[in-house]
Amino acid sequence: MGMTADKILANPALAQAVRRQAEVMAQVHATAPRVASIFATQQRWLMAHVGAAHYFQSLSNGGEPGLLLQTFLELVFQHGLASRNTASAFFSEMLKYGTLRYVDGTEGRRSRPAEPGPAALESLRLWHALHLSTLDALDGGRRAGLFMGDPHVLMPRIQPLISAGLLAAAVVRDPTPTFSLFTWVNEGGILMDRLFAGLDLAAATPTRIPVDVTSVASLAAGLSLSRPHTGRVLGAAEKMGSLGWTGTRGHSRLWVSPDFQTEYHIAQAAKLAIIDAAFEASCGDMGGVMEYAATA
Repeated sequence: MGMTADKILANPALAQAVRRQAEVMAQVHATAPRVASIFATQQRWLMAHVGAAHYFQSLSNGGEPGLLLQTFLELVFQHGLASRNTASAFFSEMLKYGTLRYVDGTEGRRSRPAEPGPAALESLRLWHALHLSTLDALDGGRRAGLFMGDPHVLMPRIQPLISAGLLAAAVVRDPTPTFSLFTWVNEGGILMDRLFAGLDLAAATPTRIPVDVTSVASLAAGLSLSRPHTGRVLGAAEKMGSLGWTGTRGHSRLWVSPDFQTEYHIAQAAKLAIIDAAFEASCGDMGGVMEYAATA
């Protein structure tokens, strides 16, 4: 039986596990910012999942493989993720930077199907493996190892189920206030990951959890967010009581509130439960030959 969001939230290993997950996500952005930008906002992240799901489904439905722009626009509009103009601009950006590429042999066609480029597929593979590793850290399972043993078989099965789960989850589509503040700002999700990657859990008090960040500039370094914009986002979160500075604002150590940490954990638990259910369903579809959790 998969792990529910409530079980994940109650797991004493969650704080350290998602801190490590945030740390890896921040490292991915540092080494491959263009690919990581796919996950930079809630809107882009969900659009990418919708597009990837359709692409993987096209590989197994017997039709032409790939993703047409018009199909992508219809899917995004159908799920209420963005306007057609925003979705079209996102699709064009993905093509421009090689995240998407046109399928070979379709030159000269008016409507050409696209597919994920090598860097995008690698990014998706790492994203799946990272979250499966987080689940393994909670129950001693071996999902990530099994996935990495044959990602070309498992990812096309798992990813569409994850996409469907994310789109159906109210807590994902309409997150809590502070979490939402960050995830709807360009690269705000990465900014939040940097905050939680830097938590000093050992120094936490009932009201504050220190972060290893001492300036707005260092937090914004390498992001498309400007220093003033980053400062405004932090200022809005500060007014909500979700974070603050131990001394002079912008020139001292940051802290986040336990309530903000709980918001982050709620969002992560919902996502991890969806991923675990998708993985379990995929293993079942393969005849149940994969024993993936230590408690199974």
